Amino acid sequence: PMGSERTEMRKRQMPTTQETPGAAQAQHSTANRGSNACCFCWCCCCSCSCLTVRNQDEERARRTSHELQAEGIPNCEESPAPTLEEVNAWAQSFDKLMLTPAGRNAFREFLRTEFSEENMLFWMACEELKQESNKSVIEEKARLIYEDYISILSPKEVSLDSRVREVINRNMLEPSQHTFDDAQLQIYTLMHRDSYPRFMNSAIYKDLLQSLSEKPIEA
Repeated sequence: PMGSERTEMRKRQMPTTQETPGAAQAQHSTANRGSNACCFCWCCCCSCSCLTVRNQDEERARRTSHELQAEGIPNCEESPAPTLEEVNAWAQSFDKLMLTPAGRNAFREFLRTEFSEENMLFWMACEELKQESNKSVIEEKARLIYEDYISILSPKEVSLDSRVREVINRNMLEPSQHTFDDAQLQIYTLMHRDSYPRFMNSAIYKDLLQSLSEKPIEA
Protein backbone atom coordinates (compact mmCIF):
# COMPACT_ATOMS: atom_id res chain seq x y z
CA PRO A 1 0.00 0.00 0.00
CA MET A 2 2.79 2.37 0.86
CA GLY A 3 4.48 1.58 -2.48
CA SER A 4 1.31 2.25 -4.43
CA GLU A 5 0.81 5.55 -2.62
CA ARG A 6 4.35 6.66 -3.48
CA THR A 7 3.77 5.68 -7.12
CA GLU A 8 0.54 7.64 -7.26
CA MET A 9 2.18 10.73 -5.74
CA ARG A 10 5.06 10.51 -8.23
CA LYS A 11 2.60 10.39 -11.14
CA ARG A 12 0.88 13.50 -9.86
CA GLN A 13 4.19 15.37 -9.58
CA MET A 14 5.68 14.31 -12.95
CA PRO A 15 3.52 16.49 -15.28
CA THR A 16 4.39 19.56 -13.24
CA THR A 17 8.16 18.93 -13.29
CA GLN A 18 8.20 17.93 -16.97
CA GLU A 19 6.26 20.94 -18.19
CA THR A 20 8.24 23.50 -16.24
CA PRO A 21 11.38 23.67 -18.51
CA GLY A 22 9.34 23.93 -21.71
CA ALA A 23 7.03 26.53 -20.29
CA ALA A 24 9.95 28.54 -18.97
CA GLN A 25 11.64 28.40 -22.36
CA ALA A 26 8.49 29.54 -24.15
CA GLN A 27 8.01 32.36 -21.67
CA HIS A 28 11.65 33.41 -22.09
CA SER A 29 11.31 33.42 -25.90
CA THR A 30 8.08 35.40 -25.75
CA ALA A 31 9.60 37.87 -23.33
CA ASN A 32 12.55 38.40 -25.67
CA ARG A 33 10.34 39.11 -28.64
CA GLY A 34 8.15 41.45 -26.65
CA SER A 35 10.83 43.42 -24.84
CA ASN A 36 13.30 43.77 -27.70
CA ALA A 37 11.38 43.10 -30.88
CA CYS A 38 13.81 45.02 -33.11
CA CYS A 39 16.60 42.55 -32.31
CA PHE A 40 14.78 39.20 -32.06
CA CYS A 41 11.82 39.73 -34.34
CA TRP A 42 11.76 36.66 -36.60
CA CYS A 43 8.60 37.51 -38.50
CA CYS A 44 9.87 40.82 -39.99
CA CYS A 45 6.68 42.55 -38.95
CA CYS A 46 6.26 46.14 -40.12
CA SER A 47 6.01 47.40 -36.55
CA CYS A 48 9.58 46.35 -35.77
CA SER A 49 11.54 49.51 -35.06
CA CYS A 50 14.82 48.20 -36.46
CA LEU A 51 13.21 47.80 -39.89
CA THR A 52 12.15 51.44 -39.85
CA VAL A 53 15.69 52.58 -39.09
CA ARG A 54 17.13 50.23 -41.70
CA ASN A 55 14.70 51.47 -44.35
CA GLN A 56 15.62 55.07 -43.57
CA ASP A 57 19.33 54.28 -43.93
CA GLU A 58 18.76 52.54 -47.26
CA GLU A 59 16.73 55.49 -48.48
CA ARG A 60 19.56 57.86 -47.64
CA ALA A 61 22.00 55.63 -49.50
CA ARG A 62 19.80 55.67 -52.59
CA ARG A 63 19.74 59.44 -52.77
CA THR A 64 21.58 60.75 -55.80
CA SER A 65 24.52 63.13 -55.62
CA HIS A 66 22.38 65.76 -57.34
CA GLU A 67 19.84 65.60 -54.50
CA LEU A 68 22.65 66.10 -52.01
CA GLN A 69 24.00 69.02 -53.96
CA ALA A 70 20.57 70.62 -54.07
CA GLU A 71 20.42 70.86 -50.28
CA GLY A 72 21.33 74.26 -48.93
CA ILE A 73 21.59 75.92 -52.33
CA PRO A 74 20.79 79.63 -52.04
CA ASN A 75 17.88 81.09 -53.95
CA CYS A 76 18.42 82.85 -57.25
CA GLU A 77 19.48 86.46 -57.16
CA GLU A 78 16.81 89.11 -57.11
CA SER A 79 16.56 90.86 -60.46
CA PRO A 80 13.98 92.41 -62.75
CA ALA A 81 12.78 90.39 -65.71
CA PRO A 82 15.31 90.63 -68.56
CA THR A 83 14.49 92.59 -71.66
CA LEU A 84 14.80 91.27 -75.20
CA GLU A 85 17.84 93.48 -75.69
CA GLU A 86 19.56 92.00 -72.63
CA VAL A 87 18.85 88.41 -73.65
CA ASN A 88 20.19 89.08 -77.15
CA ALA A 89 23.31 90.56 -75.57
CA TRP A 90 23.97 87.31 -73.71
CA ALA A 91 24.65 85.68 -77.05
CA GLN A 92 27.36 88.23 -77.83
CA SER A 93 29.70 87.17 -75.04
CA PHE A 94 29.88 85.17 -71.85
CA ASP A 95 31.02 88.27 -69.98
CA LYS A 96 27.76 90.06 -70.81
CA LEU A 97 25.78 87.07 -69.61
CA MET A 98 27.63 86.98 -66.29
CA LEU A 99 27.36 90.73 -65.72
CA THR A 100 23.60 90.70 -65.09
CA PRO A 101 21.72 88.91 -62.28
CA ALA A 102 19.05 87.81 -64.77
CA GLY A 103 21.74 86.29 -66.98
CA ARG A 104 23.34 84.46 -64.08
CA ASN A 105 19.95 83.16 -62.94
CA ALA A 106 19.12 81.79 -66.39
CA PHE A 107 22.58 80.24 -66.67
CA ARG A 108 22.24 78.69 -63.22
CA GLU A 109 18.95 77.13 -64.25
CA PHE A 110 20.71 75.54 -67.21
CA LEU A 111 23.68 74.36 -65.11
CA ARG A 112 21.23 72.70 -62.74
CA THR A 113 19.98 70.53 -65.60
CA GLU A 114 23.57 69.43 -66.21
CA PHE A 115 24.25 68.81 -62.51
CA SER A 116 27.03 71.41 -62.46
CA GLU A 117 25.41 74.31 -60.62
CA GLU A 118 28.22 74.16 -58.08
CA ASN A 119 30.45 75.98 -60.58
CA MET A 120 28.22 79.06 -60.53
CA LEU A 121 27.72 78.83 -56.76
CA PHE A 122 31.47 78.72 -56.21
CA TRP A 123 32.04 81.70 -58.51
CA MET A 124 29.35 83.69 -56.71
CA ALA A 125 30.77 82.79 -53.29
CA CYS A 126 34.18 84.07 -54.39
CA GLU A 127 32.63 87.33 -55.59
CA GLU A 128 30.93 87.73 -52.22
CA LEU A 129 34.21 87.05 -50.41
CA LYS A 130 35.90 89.87 -52.34
CA GLN A 131 33.41 92.35 -50.89
CA GLU A 132 34.39 91.58 -47.28
CA SER A 133 36.84 93.67 -45.27
CA ASN A 134 36.49 92.22 -41.76
CA LYS A 135 39.33 89.77 -41.11
CA SER A 136 37.31 87.33 -39.00
CA VAL A 137 34.46 87.30 -41.52
CA ILE A 138 36.92 86.69 -44.36
CA GLU A 139 38.47 83.75 -42.52
CA GLU A 140 35.08 82.21 -41.77
CA LYS A 141 33.77 82.61 -45.33
CA ALA A 142 37.03 81.28 -46.78
CA ARG A 143 36.75 78.22 -44.56
CA LEU A 144 33.15 77.61 -45.68
CA ILE A 145 34.07 78.01 -49.35
CA TYR A 146 36.89 75.52 -48.90
CA GLU A 147 34.64 72.99 -47.19
CA ASP A 148 31.80 73.42 -49.68
CA TYR A 149 33.65 73.55 -53.00
CA ILE A 150 37.32 72.59 -52.61
CA SER A 151 37.30 69.67 -50.19
CA ILE A 152 37.28 66.27 -51.89
CA LEU A 153 34.74 65.16 -49.28
CA SER A 154 32.14 67.68 -50.45
CA PRO A 155 29.36 66.63 -52.86
CA LYS A 156 29.68 70.15 -54.36
CA GLU A 157 33.41 69.90 -55.09
CA VAL A 158 34.43 71.85 -58.22
CA SER A 159 36.95 70.54 -60.74
CA LEU A 160 40.37 72.14 -60.24
CA ASP A 161 43.86 71.09 -61.29
CA SER A 162 46.56 70.19 -58.77
CA ARG A 163 48.46 73.46 -59.23
CA VAL A 164 45.47 75.58 -58.26
CA ARG A 165 44.73 73.33 -55.30
CA GLU A 166 48.27 73.79 -54.04
CA VAL A 167 47.87 77.57 -54.30
CA ILE A 168 44.63 77.41 -52.32
CA ASN A 169 46.18 75.26 -49.60
CA ARG A 170 48.99 77.79 -49.19
CA ASN A 171 46.56 80.70 -49.18
CA MET A 172 44.39 79.07 -46.51
CA LEU A 173 47.23 79.49 -44.00
CA GLU A 174 46.26 83.17 -43.97
CA PRO A 175 42.97 83.63 -45.86
CA SER A 176 42.19 86.86 -47.67
CA GLN A 177 39.61 88.17 -50.15
CA HIS A 178 41.78 86.78 -52.95
CA THR A 179 42.43 83.29 -51.58
CA PHE A 180 40.45 81.66 -54.40
CA ASP A 181 41.24 84.02 -57.29
CA ASP A 182 43.09 81.40 -59.35
CA ALA A 183 40.39 78.82 -58.73
CA GLN A 184 37.62 81.29 -59.56
CA LEU A 185 39.28 82.15 -62.86
CA GLN A 186 39.67 78.48 -63.73
CA ILE A 187 36.00 77.76 -63.05
CA TYR A 188 34.94 80.87 -64.96
CA THR A 189 36.97 79.69 -67.96
CA LEU A 190 35.49 76.20 -67.64
CA MET A 191 31.93 77.54 -67.70
CA HIS A 192 32.78 79.81 -70.64
CA ARG A 193 34.32 77.11 -72.80
CA ASP A 194 32.23 74.14 -71.79
CA SER A 195 28.77 75.14 -70.55
CA TYR A 196 28.13 78.49 -72.22
CA PRO A 197 27.95 77.17 -75.83
CA ARG A 198 25.44 74.53 -74.77
CA PHE A 199 23.41 77.10 -72.88
CA MET A 200 23.07 79.21 -76.03
CA ASN A 201 21.61 76.18 -77.83
CA SER A 202 19.44 75.07 -74.92
CA ALA A 203 15.67 75.16 -74.70
CA ILE A 204 15.98 77.39 -71.62
CA TYR A 205 17.63 80.19 -73.59
CA LYS A 206 15.62 79.72 -76.78
CA ASP A 207 12.29 79.64 -74.97
CA LEU A 208 13.15 82.81 -73.06
CA LEU A 209 14.22 84.55 -76.26
CA GLN A 210 11.08 83.47 -78.07
CA SER A 211 8.77 84.55 -75.25
CA LEU A 212 10.32 88.03 -75.20
CA SER A 213 10.23 88.29 -79.00
CA GLU A 214 6.52 87.51 -79.07
CA LYS A 215 5.73 89.89 -76.22
CA PRO A 216 3.85 92.95 -77.52
CA ILE A 217 5.73 96.23 -77.25
CA GLU A 218 4.16 98.47 -74.64
CA ALA A 219 3.16 101.93 -75.79
